[in-house]
Amino acid sequence: MIGSEPRYITFDCYGTLTAFGMSAVTRELFTDRVPADRMEDFLDDSEAHRLDEVLGAYKPYRQVLNDALRRTAEKWRIEHRDSDGQAIYESVPNYGPHPDVPEPLAVLADHYPLVILSNAADEQIPSNVDKLGAPFHAVYTAEQAQAYKPRFRAFEYMLDQLGCTPQDVLHVSSSLRYDLMPAHDLRITNKVYVNRGYEPTNPYYGYHEVEDLFGLPPLLGL
Repeated sequence: MIGSEPRYITFDCYGTLTAFGMSAVTRELFTDRVPADRMEDFLDDSEAHRLDEVLGAYKPYRQVLNDALRRTAEKWRIEHRDSDGQAIYESVPNYGPHPDVPEPLAVLADHYPLVILSNAADEQIPSNVDKLGAPFHAVYTAEQAQAYKPRFRAFEYMLDQLGCTPQDVLHVSSSLRYDLMPAHDLRITNKVYVNRGYEPTNPYYGYHEVEDLFGLPPLLGL
């Protein structure tokens, strides 16, 4: 059970609630430049560059994607096309929820104000949130915060907007690197890791672990 009753349940969106289709789109775009037997390595490098791109000063998400792809293409010595980043950016609003999300999310919404903190742009995320099928108290983006997770500034913006302390929220994510590690450092004590297999676990960061979102309501006695 969660140690203390939260005022808000805050969520990462892409990967945690919304099935993140970026790898599939990237794979399709680069099939003519990357051999099939090396595609997973290319996707890993692209993801690593995308993380590195969000650690500095804020820039629009469209530019984050394009710059990460450009750097990855340079590393692989293959052609970079600006149209690739644009295609990936435009695909994001089409992503829908993981199958395990709508039902427990609706249960949680009956008892707690739900909040999203996302690395998305403002114009992208409304469609994804609508597909989740539950009411949200607030949706905060990197564009609003002028900072991306895992930077503290993104979380601090959310807490300031909510007018609450780190101890007032239960933060839920499928990513340690983007969410649960900085949440730990900011002393957000209530955390849940939805283990979708994206990253290895690390109990040091003090979270409850569930296999899917159906495991979250029971942690709150629901």
